[in-house]
Amino acid sequence: MSISAQQAQVLLNAAQAAAENAYAPYSDFPVGAALLTGSGAILSGVNVENASFGLTLCAERTALVKAISEGHREFQAMAVWASRRAHGSVTPCGACRQVMAEFLSPETPVVMTDESNGKLRILTMKDLLPEAFGSVLQR
Repeated sequence: MSISAQQAQVLLNAAQAAAENAYAPYSDFPVGAALLTGSGAILSGVNVENASFGLTLCAERTALVKAISEGHREFQAMAVWASRRAHGSVTPCGACRQVMAEFLSPETPVVMTDESNGKLRILTMKDLLPEAFGSVLQR
């Protein structure tokens, strides 16, 4: 599975726009994610923090839960965006990677920006989590 540079940029822009709706009063680190579904729809998610940090929802998992709850089961790509102002590039956390592996094939592109030059960085799910627990969807 692949994604064109233009599709990747559109998806990353959607993730960036979504980050405007993040609820991040504790970290001041808004994150947005955008999923390209099998049908070509783009669905987004944001991080939603909680005073009890363990209850915080990451943008990637929010986007996936939203998509699944709306009946989507096939995904072409995902993008993750966060401000580089203090953190450089951002990749999904370990928990998000495992949840993503449940629904995205190992070849699904995940779009981010490269901290060294601001250009697109695209890794596959297999690159991000090479030995994920197996998914029922992947059997």
